[in-house]
Amino acid sequence: MARKIKVLIVDDSAIVRKIFSEQLSRQRGIEVVGTAPDPYVARDKIVRLRPDVVTLDIEMPRMDGVTFLKKLMQYYPLPVIIVSSLSERGSKLALEALSLGALEVISKPGEAYSAGEMSLQLAEKIRAVYGAKLKPASPRKPEPSLEDVFESRALAATTNKIIAIGASTGGTEAIKQVLTRLPRNSPGVVVVQHMPARFTTSFAERLNDICPMRVKEAEDGDTIMTGQALIAPGNFHMLVKRSGARYYVEVKTGPLVHYQRPAVDVLFKSVARYAGANALGIILTGMGRDGAAGMLDMKQAGAVNIAQDEKSCVVFGMPKEAIALGAVDYVQDIHSIAGRAVSVLEAMKI
Repeated sequence: MARKIKVLIVDDSAIVRKIFSEQLSRQRGIEVVGTAPDPYVARDKIVRLRPDVVTLDIEMPRMDGVTFLKKLMQYYPLPVIIVSSLSERGSKLALEALSLGALEVISKPGEAYSAGEMSLQLAEKIRAVYGAKLKPASPRKPEPSLEDVFESRALAATTNKIIAIGASTGGTEAIKQVLTRLPRNSPGVVVVQHMPARFTTSFAERLNDICPMRVKEAEDGDTIMTGQALIAPGNFHMLVKRSGARYYVEVKTGPLVHYQRPAVDVLFKSVARYAGANALGIILTGMGRDGAAGMLDMKQAGAVNIAQDEKSCVVFGMPKEAIALGAVDYVQDIHSIAGRAVSVLEAMKI
């Protein structure tokens, strides 16, 4: 790395600012150039210090983080990582921030992760968003109507097939683009998005409101069934298992894999083992290698795999690694992935 990534920490908690500053100062290639207790101070420091990345609390006095983010993305767009509490309000605001241009979300230290785990995850997220593509701010598009999403072509049958999806940086919007375009009678879908605990609950609820199929946060033992998508809960790994003709998920704790929990590789490797040629894999935008090895296992077990193309990715890391391993059958723009999936499933004579 030619120079260190300059980070500004915006949080009304002096303790959080201290922890983040101390932990990040120990991470390779990262320099904390300043902190700010609220958006007004942050505005002046952004102009003066010109940080590469901003970490932003969203529940602050004087001006909330979402309002500040809207202004920032309009007048001075920067890669932003949202820092939030695990409350229901905090998770919903974090999802709104992601839809407004923030690129990642992390929970405050002590709520889901130790300070050490948090620092590793935050450092990885900072490196990810530093190389991310920032799109100019534009008016928010309305969510698709029920009429729009139910226009997708129904599949003839959906017996004993699984669609497995993995994503990271920029993935919340990418997953929405895929799931809103899949027909209501699609095979059961299992999804890993790198996201902290509780945020996945709000994420699943939001998707459930706009998708043709039912979407829910996975619970241990949930059956993978036609017309339903299961989102791996934050801070837990999710695996696919099989009992006779029934596929179900196992939700459990375990060590971080690629600095992540849940990890895409954990899901994909279980899909390769228990579903094999009955699976279709999709890998979306995100930094690093998570999912590449698991997707190769899937391909070697007979699955068909799709990767998001570089142009439509926020970060072309995970898809690029999977492609480089020879694990991918099709490379598609984000808007055409669902259509390709439907075509592949039809060809699989589901």
